[in-house]
Amino acid sequence: MVATGVFLSTMDSSMTNVALPSIMRSFGSSLPQTEWVVLTYLLTITVTLLFWGRFADWYGKSTIYLVGMLVFTTGSLACYLATSLGLLCFFRFIQAMGAAMMMATGPAIIKMIFPIEKLGMALGFIGIATSTGLLLGPVISGVLIHNYSWRTIFLVTVPVSLTAFVWGWLRLRPSFQQVEKTGAAYPIDWLGMILWAAIISGVVLLSTLCSQASLSVVLISSFIIVLLVFQFFKVERQHQKPLFPLILFQKRFFSIAIFCAALSFSVLFVVLILMPFYMDYILGFSAQQIGFVMMSVPVSVFLVSPISGMLSDRIGSRLLTTSGLIVAAFSLFSICLLTEDSTSVDIAWRLALLGCGQALFLSPNSAEVLGSVSHDQVGISSGLLATARNLGMLFGVTLAGLLFGLLFRHLTGGYDLKHFQPEQAGSFMTALTVTFAITALLSLFGAILSGLRHTGVK
Repeated sequence: MVATGVFLSTMDSSMTNVALPSIMRSFGSSLPQTEWVVLTYLLTITVTLLFWGRFADWYGKSTIYLVGMLVFTTGSLACYLATSLGLLCFFRFIQAMGAAMMMATGPAIIKMIFPIEKLGMALGFIGIATSTGLLLGPVISGVLIHNYSWRTIFLVTVPVSLTAFVWGWLRLRPSFQQVEKTGAAYPIDWLGMILWAAIISGVVLLSTLCSQASLSVVLISSFIIVLLVFQFFKVERQHQKPLFPLILFQKRFFSIAIFCAALSFSVLFVVLILMPFYMDYILGFSAQQIGFVMMSVPVSVFLVSPISGMLSDRIGSRLLTTSGLIVAAFSLFSICLLTEDSTSVDIAWRLALLGCGQALFLSPNSAEVLGSVSHDQVGISSGLLATARNLGMLFGVTLAGLLFGLLFRHLTGGYDLKHFQPEQAGSFMTALTVTFAITALLSLFGAILSGLRHTGVK
């Protein structure tokens, strides 16, 4: 059941990334506007995951998980019916609420079922579900867009998720409720949740709009965000059961693992957002071709994740996570060498290398976080881990749009990507190369940081 939810949410994400160029043409929107199809989804998940992690500890992880699957199904169907970019973003918000409920509780359910010595292996097999969703997403998306419309990608998950919900509610929920423990309800940290949402939303909005805003607006907005951050930490220190348990971050290995999780997904999503545009605008690939090439990432994740998970049970996480981020950095430097004449094979092996790095990192890092906390902290730790991943995705999408957009406009004298002309290919490639080079340096920084984590925790 957990694998099904992971499969659906990751497949939806990978399908949407491939569809972005088609959605941009359909609505005649700019790159920053079109990015909100992805940003709305990631932003909603990021700001609500911790809440659902807490809520699941009180009222049952299996119940929250299955209700989330139903909400996700409803949102997917609504996305198919969207008649404008604004409506599509709103329905993606609904879809994301369901995904957040599943993401916040899925790893906790795994921890509840599997013993600690098998946790890494179990998470490795969840990695298979993740990679399968990522694997099928680009292919299905490419075929559907090529033969029908980008709208049809949102219908694919509906029959599977609806069937899984009915079966899970009738057959699995009763058995889960017998083994899981729920806690007494205590005051919800509403103020903390509001401040957290305001901070993340403010940062994303500032990042996407700063190129069009005046310097005074940017400075004032930044000052307000800093004030909100200070107020947030003040509230969290005083609350009985804070949304953001600062005490967990006093453990060095925990804080490093959470930060590196965010960083690794930032690196990944810069690539996933920009590569379809490169293959579409520069190389002239069809949506179907783009889908097949983008399969390279999940194929390598599919092959490496189980091995990485089993190795983490034996040798711990430090070596694997550090190596994974180094491999990811190397792949990004190699992507910088792509040209206007590169072939699908040139792209595929570089993306496969990036997938290997992600697989080496993900399962060991997750196992370290969940295997090092007490039972009553599993729900919130699972939520923190999922929040870090989605915060990383959110930052990656924002970084891709901000860096590439600023560079492309500067090099073309103010043109937006929606006005792209073939003679601007050189400017496109320069902007792409610089963006990927900066991303590679971020991955190297993560590798250094990961190497500093506590060596005694496996």
